[in-house]
Amino acid sequence: MDSSDAYLRVRDLRVRFDTSDGVVRAVDGVSFAVERGRTLGIVGESGSGKSVTSLAILGLHDAKRATITGEISVGGRQLVGLPDEEVRRLRGRDMAMIFQDPLSALHPYYSIGRQIAEAYRVHHPEASRREARQRAVDMLDRVGIPQPARRFDQYPHEFSGGMRQRAMIAMSLVNDPALLIADEPTTALDVTVQAQILDLLADLQAEFHSAIILITHDLGVVGQVADEVLVMYGGRAVEQGGVEQVLRSPQHPYTWGLLSSVPSLHGDADADLVPIPGNPPSLINLPTGCAFHPRCRYDDRVGDRSRTEVPELRAAGADGHLVACHLSAEERAAIYAENVASVGVAR
Repeated sequence: MDSSDAYLRVRDLRVRFDTSDGVVRAVDGVSFAVERGRTLGIVGESGSGKSVTSLAILGLHDAKRATITGEISVGGRQLVGLPDEEVRRLRGRDMAMIFQDPLSALHPYYSIGRQIAEAYRVHHPEASRREARQRAVDMLDRVGIPQPARRFDQYPHEFSGGMRQRAMIAMSLVNDPALLIADEPTTALDVTVQAQILDLLADLQAEFHSAIILITHDLGVVGQVADEVLVMYGGRAVEQGGVEQVLRSPQHPYTWGLLSSVPSLHGDADADLVPIPGNPPSLINLPTGCAFHPRCRYDDRVGDRSRTEVPELRAAGADGHLVACHLSAEERAAIYAENVASVGVAR
């Protein structure tokens, strides 16, 4: 995708935190772009840098603790280095976030409707309380909450998990933001409600023409809703490209591991799931070279390069498919055909 057409452009983003134990390199040189009407799925295990990236875009990191460099452009406006007050004016109006746990994100002492109405009035100070209330009721109705006028006066604990998530979506969209970031929006929901929420996001994207970033560890969710995929590991991008490219023809051993560790509708029903060995790395003390090499089943095929040289993102095929791996294209193709090709995520 030509990043000049994108509503959000992130280039060489680095986020570091100074701690008593050392410097946490939470995000290390990540670049991507998202157009309006398109969805980018950011995938990876806990600690890979997904949520840190999203919070950096929204300007939600504590400036006293975090050092952020690189470029973040939203609607052509550069955010890195922008005063907090100016970023705050953009947040909620031009860009918004759906948080992972709506019960902790919503204030327990205020009604759902009041919180949505106040989010609207922050960016529309000319609106009366009656107008803000009607806007909130309309949004509750739009996200599929029954009897929205009555639900307006109810509190978060009176909503089910799925209804709270719908209310969070209503609050995020109340000001018609062009960029919406959804951080694990379906993690705590059952499969049926999860499908409803994903369908709702797709319908609202079609209506509002928003650019969406979906942060998740679930490749099945990505396969259902995303247009592009960014796979992160150890704070870096290890693979990115179109969703069909990455899920149908994955190029990185970490992506293979993610696909092999989840059930497939098309694979052998009796086949065992294959977990990725080991644990994600410490972001204070990343392994040298390729951060994934201690867990990689194929690192012995490239000699010492996996321990001494950080792989760069390189073209892995047509149309912007990129991979950061020392294995040659021929080796990856042979390994995939022999060991991984039976794994896939249904689209």
